[in-house]
Amino acid sequence: MNDVTEKTGWLARMRSGLSRSSEKLAQNLSFMVGGGRIEAEDLESVEEALISADLGPTVAARIVSKLAEARLAGEIDVSRVRQVAADEIAAILAPLAMPLLVTAFPRPHTILVVGVNGTGKTTTIAKLAHNFQEDDYAVMMAAGDTFRAAAVEQLKVWGDRLSIPVISGKPDADAAGLAFTAMEQARASGRDVLLVDTAGRLQNKAGLMDELAKVRRVLGRQQPGAPHDTILVLDATTGQNALSQIEIFREVAGVTGLVMTKLDGTARGGVLVAAAEKFGLPIHAIGVGEKLGDLRPFDARAFASALTGA
Repeated sequence: MNDVTEKTGWLARMRSGLSRSSEKLAQNLSFMVGGGRIEAEDLESVEEALISADLGPTVAARIVSKLAEARLAGEIDVSRVRQVAADEIAAILAPLAMPLLVTAFPRPHTILVVGVNGTGKTTTIAKLAHNFQEDDYAVMMAAGDTFRAAAVEQLKVWGDRLSIPVISGKPDADAAGLAFTAMEQARASGRDVLLVDTAGRLQNKAGLMDELAKVRRVLGRQQPGAPHDTILVLDATTGQNALSQIEIFREVAGVTGLVMTKLDGTARGGVLVAAAEKFGLPIHAIGVGEKLGDLRPFDARAFASALTGA
């Protein structure tokens, strides 16, 4: 499969993954279909439609402000509403679209991966590892979610499939101690990248905070600047709940960037725009499925067009 065909297929799948959001927006704009033109009194309804698509009130207000300006220059229809929305969303997202780069020297470049259990965090680590491997980096993974035996076993399975070593310990082992061992072994074996899984038990926020802070301290003592990235994995189906997850993990773990998963047709992808506007965190990648190649660097314009149906 050539690069053009592969990219076209990926864009089609992303558009399909965001179909729930774009269809919801279309339904909420259906009041405009009759005359095909938008009047001044319709702008409030358009704003409500945008908020209902999980874009959030601030982003919705920004788009409506642009629509009001466009109206003064001439009447606009539904397709123009979609295009203005896509342009504004792309403008919000584009400065935050940043690929995850391996920059640390000396190696390894250490990435702490955090998120609520069930977001696809462990699978995302495997996909990131695969992507780094494709770029000829030597990778190691650490099964630091020691609270969940299933997470440890899942990462081991991925490690076997990818021929990537996975450092693990006994159930309920000290996560910081495991991170220490993983860093030692990554350095000794000349690994370029170390990906560290973590627990995601928000119901015990204080304990989680202490655990993640300890992991960060241990890594930092072994290698100044580590962890070099702290990535929060978000589940696109959770909608506005993703905002509270960002708030908590930014406080708990010092999150430096985002990855969004499960853009699979049930997604409420508009929340990524609300998150970008509110927190301004880099968006590294999005995932549209379970396969290893289903996690790709974030493309702001393509995402905005798919989200709005423009």
